Amino acid sequence: MKVIFMGTPDFSVGTLEALVEAGHEVCLAVTQPDKPKGRGKEMQFTPVKEAAMRHGIPVFQPQRVRTPQCVEYLKSVQADVCVVVAFGQILPKEILKMTPYGCINVHASLLPKYRGAAPIQWAILAGEQVTGVTTMQMDEGLDTGDMLLKAEVPITPEETAETLHDKLAKAGARLAAETLKALEAGTLCPVKQGESPTPYAKMLDKEMGNIDWSRPAVQIERLVRGLNSWPSAYTCWNKKVVKIWKARVKSEETGNTMEQAKPGTVLKVGKDFFLVQTGEGILRVEEVQLQGKKRMDAGAFLRGNALSAGTVLDGGD
Repeated sequence: MKVIFMGTPDFSVGTLEALVEAGHEVCLAVTQPDKPKGRGKEMQFTPVKEAAMRHGIPVFQPQRVRTPQCVEYLKSVQADVCVVVAFGQILPKEILKMTPYGCINVHASLLPKYRGAAPIQWAILAGEQVTGVTTMQMDEGLDTGDMLLKAEVPITPEETAETLHDKLAKAGARLAAETLKALEAGTLCPVKQGESPTPYAKMLDKEMGNIDWSRPAVQIERLVRGLNSWPSAYTCWNKKVVKIWKARVKSEETGNTMEQAKPGTVLKVGKDFFLVQTGEGILRVEEVQLQGKKRMDAGAFLRGNALSAGTVLDGGD
């Protein structure tokens, strides 16, 4: 099939590669404009642009894809189908309907669950044990189009948003290729979505990572995993921000710890961990990053910093 591919971040690249490998003619890659990055503010290509250039695929980077000029240009390509994976702009009706097979989207959840911009992170935050990817026929709503195919992906107890991202990207790439094959064969049976049983998976912001120690330990542990690697969960100690990269709920007896301690209180400092009282249960912290320093295991942190039992951790600024 003659395909226009629309995507921007790393998550999109696997699908682009899978479509090329499956023998489809990807005639155009549409991606967000390059952005300056780092101290030198050098312009950096999007991951999709880099992948497209490796395959000799023409690249189009409109500031606003919905302008009449952009729409007309895309129509002039005369593709059979448009495949969209985390493009980053809302598509107008003119683009959704411009090809014979419309626009096929790869979404990182088992729709209608977790519609929105951050389905991977919110699945972990909510304590889901299974998530997945869905291909759908895009309409003018936000992730509300008819579902085409699905693939489930289990969420392991130590899964982070970063590791789950990679698993879902691979699953989405396979499912996209499978969907186009079925689309050509005419064997797809679109299924309408019902109401979503979960809240809208809104975009993340840094403030979300500010740990509220009055919450249960199980929720804080999910926060640590769900916001890894961005924006990360954090607290404040000694007037410095401390990011927490790895933690687990302390289920066994804690030994000689303080009774009825205030949430955020360090109960015990071990060789390679420290325990923190939460609103319900105790959190064992095993990997951290002190402001201005590199990530390190809790043992290395404790050897260089005088954190003691009785210290109360506060929310960061």
